[in-house]
Amino acid sequence: MAKAKQQEQEEKPKETTVEFLASLAAVLVTGLFIITFVVQAFEIPSQSMENTLLVGDHVFVNRVQFAPRTSWMGPLLPYREIRRGDIVVFLSPVQPGLYVVKRVIGIPGDRIHLRNGVVYRNGQKLDEPYLYPDADYNNAYRDNFPAAPAHDMNVNDNWALNMPQYIQGDDLVVPEHSYFGMGDNRTVSLDSRFWGFIPERNIIGRPMFIYWSFETPRDQYERTAIGDRAQFLLHTVIHFFDETRWNRTLKVLR
Repeated sequence: MAKAKQQEQEEKPKETTVEFLASLAAVLVTGLFIITFVVQAFEIPSQSMENTLLVGDHVFVNRVQFAPRTSWMGPLLPYREIRRGDIVVFLSPVQPGLYVVKRVIGIPGDRIHLRNGVVYRNGQKLDEPYLYPDADYNNAYRDNFPAAPAHDMNVNDNWALNMPQYIQGDDLVVPEHSYFGMGDNRTVSLDSRFWGFIPERNIIGRPMFIYWSFETPRDQYERTAIGDRAQFLLHTVIHFFDETRWNRTLKVLR
């Protein structure tokens, strides 16, 4: 019995080099497909979404969920419309090539205004438990939008000119194929109040979860010199274990 089993093991065909390379190629192609079309990794560089997202959070973004529905993949993929409250990653409508992350406050047809920093949508005051505690200073334009004149230095010039056409009474009305986005840290967030609506075509996807978070200086994204980047990379390697925010690993975003 033992001899027969040994003979069977000896006769089992071994994987050839070609078969191994074919298997490896299949894994690589599958991984490349997922990274290219399904998920994409992003790093959070600014404070605008604190405390939901911190500077140094690394997230995986679902690129499929908000993509145009296709007939051949429709039944297999979880497509859905963008909803109020969704966090989205998108290409900035005013700075080409810049990826931005905000929370969707208004969808097409919604009427938005702020009074004393409180958001009202379609006449209803929003309950926003995700908000970062506001700093104790007043900004008329930021906190009473769109009632206050657009004299803030951070307001995009084109937006200042075009915004009046979307104002009805006290509200800003979100047009078709557009969204009104704001950061959870309203004190520092430059968002739709300052540069306008998020075009639907600019939206990349929805952050799903944090796969890694590392303690990062708030101004690190401004340090673009090669020496500064190399220094921070070395710092990351040395302090990977003691400065990684392990409690944020695999945190699902809502």
